[in-house]
Amino acid sequence: MAANELEIDNNSLLDNIDERQVEFTAEVDGDEQEFAVQYDVLEALSGDAPDGDAIDMFNRFVDTISEAALSALSRGNGTGLVIVSENDLE
Repeated sequence: MAANELEIDNNSLLDNIDERQVEFTAEVDGDEQEFAVQYDVLEALSGDAPDGDAIDMFNRFVDTISEAALSALSRGNGTGLVIVSENDLE
């Protein structure tokens, strides 16, 4: 069954520069799940590579990222860190 609702915990947003991703925790249909959005996703959405502003970029496109995160979750097993890639964008 696919998840229907994802609520991002804004206090959990972390710009992991070394891994080139923004990490966050979200509640998905009542359960907590860890996600990471690759910088490539942010660049695809904004047209610019993150340069110290990845969290701001994330917040600008949060609705699209939420949908992509649900897509990434649906193709995985829901355990561990779910990586959101460009392939998850519609």
